[in-house]
Amino acid sequence: MKFLRIGLFVFGGVAVALGVGLATLMLVRDDLSSFDRQFIVSQEPTTPAITVRYMGNTNLLISDGTTTLLTDGWFSRPSTSELLFGKIAPDLDAISDAMTKGNIGEVTAVIPVHSHYDHAMDSPEVARRTGALLVGSESTANIGRGWGLPEEQIRVVGSEEPIRFGDFTVTLIKSQHFQFPDPDMAAAALEDPVITEPLVPPVNALDYKMGGAYSVHVAHPLGTFLLQGSAGYVTGALDEYRADVVILGVGGVAAQTRSYQQDYWEQIVRVLRPDRVFPVHWDSLTDPLQDEPVMPNLLWSRVLDFQAEAGVNYALENARNDGIDAALFPMWEEVVLFPQ
Repeated sequence: MKFLRIGLFVFGGVAVALGVGLATLMLVRDDLSSFDRQFIVSQEPTTPAITVRYMGNTNLLISDGTTTLLTDGWFSRPSTSELLFGKIAPDLDAISDAMTKGNIGEVTAVIPVHSHYDHAMDSPEVARRTGALLVGSESTANIGRGWGLPEEQIRVVGSEEPIRFGDFTVTLIKSQHFQFPDPDMAAAALEDPVITEPLVPPVNALDYKMGGAYSVHVAHPLGTFLLQGSAGYVTGALDEYRADVVILGVGGVAAQTRSYQQDYWEQIVRVLRPDRVFPVHWDSLTDPLQDEPVMPNLLWSRVLDFQAEAGVNYALENARNDGIDAALFPMWEEVVLFPQ
């Protein structure tokens, strides 16, 4: 009996310690204040101009005043417990709030960078509300079909197939997703990557399979940019392209080897030879969207090897070493990417 009491006491102490540790990881975040000076200042756009409104993760509202494009359009932020233990679906209230805050009206095309939940889950609903065409892989199309989006609002495109939207020419170039260092996480998130039939939520987060992961190249008479939504690359895939601006996904890049980090910068940024770099995909995936970007909690960063602060520093420091201007987008504010 005495040994049982001792065992229960020890077990209880371990449980308490684990609980405190997990609670600490949930509450502690990287320090965003170190980047205060890195946010680009918004300005009143001239006409014509290409503007970008950043709305967290890799959500970019891009407009030349006549045609408007939206990448991802993901505004739901399921909690950690929902992702790990429950099922998820678009949060219609969160979508409404974000569309109001982001001044999202008529949109020509919604373009997810790939089909994981944190990019494509809300895309069909945003396309439905804005009248946009949902553009992407067959997996993205099946997310749209599962949500009931009409087939005429869905377009499946092949890699390096240019699509014209007004004065914008958009090309999706087959790339790679960020490679999770943990093999179990990599297998769960990246193996068997195709959604083969309409996906009807609520479903498990991992049911939103990757589909194709793309570099999104956007050309316009006023300027050219590339969005690399996930910190992966295909050697040589961008050799024939150039971009004045690179919008670089940095989530998870700091967890990679030094060699991988160097290759990622070489194959995306140095190949494209931009004048400016903007890091994205570094803010929290599980906190509701706020007026300012929110760093992920350390528990989530550890689970996903996300390392947000280190990822941002990776981009800023490499840009500085290469003599390239670099900055962060402010949340919700219209920024002039290319003036007249």
